[in-house]
Amino acid sequence: MGSFAIVPWLLFLFLAPVIMAAAPRKPIDVPFQRNYAPTWAYDHIKYFNGGTEVQLTLDKYTGTGFQSKGSYLFGHFSMRIKMVPGDSAGTVTAFYLSSQNSEHDEIDYEFLGNRTGQPYILQTNVFTGGKGNREQRIYLWFDPTKDFHFYSVLWNMYQIVFFVDDVPIRIFKNSKDLGVRFPFNQPMKIYSSLWNADDWATRGGLEKTDWSKAPFIASYQGFHVDGCEASVSETYCATQGKRWWDQKEFQDLDGLQYRRLQWVRQKYTIYNYCTDRARISTMPPECKRDRDV
Repeated sequence: MGSFAIVPWLLFLFLAPVIMAAAPRKPIDVPFQRNYAPTWAYDHIKYFNGGTEVQLTLDKYTGTGFQSKGSYLFGHFSMRIKMVPGDSAGTVTAFYLSSQNSEHDEIDYEFLGNRTGQPYILQTNVFTGGKGNREQRIYLWFDPTKDFHFYSVLWNMYQIVFFVDDVPIRIFKNSKDLGVRFPFNQPMKIYSSLWNADDWATRGGLEKTDWSKAPFIASYQGFHVDGCEASVSETYCATQGKRWWDQKEFQDLDGLQYRRLQWVRQKYTIYNYCTDRARISTMPPECKRDRDV
């Protein structure tokens, strides 16, 4: 658990140069209602500051969630989230993009709750054509329950990049040339939810949700959407011309970002499906490319 130490000032200096590299800085005062709507258990969502902050509540009866009003084909999407504090074992706070049909594409952040004093685990996953099982897990280099932090996705024809406070923690490159499907033609909605998953979320289901600690609350701000809305047709976005996320500087990470990604991998990664030979006997093709990162 030593890797969970709170960030020293030297780490701030180490990370600071990358802050503007992921995309233009996101506004933090976008009202929830502009781009999102609740999906279930409306009474478990509370609104503050004119709708620029919301809280999701989980109790023993239900969790809750919301989704974007539109569907998007490529872009940059982010949320500022403050995780459930204290004993959150068994809970999952999710932020993800997903298409709608059976062979769906999906880009996942799942924050797995903890027993008090233990670190949160951030699990990411990528589904293409209905196939997932591409989990990676990391510890964060800060306590995500103390303050809001940015969690963002950059998605274009070349790569999917997961960012935490604009620090890249994972990259999934377009490996169509290796026979790996890549999300490129199915618009996705954006979702977030807070729910009980104590059958698997904390230590593989060994730690159960302590309902005496309920209600569990996750807080959200900065409901940023900068994508191509595919409300008319799938081809509308593909033929609109170049957007900022298609430009050359966003087709790959730069050298500084790659160093930050390696730092995350070396210091904070605790599971990578690419190296799990007990579960996946043959290395998936995209992992061979990822190994060269």
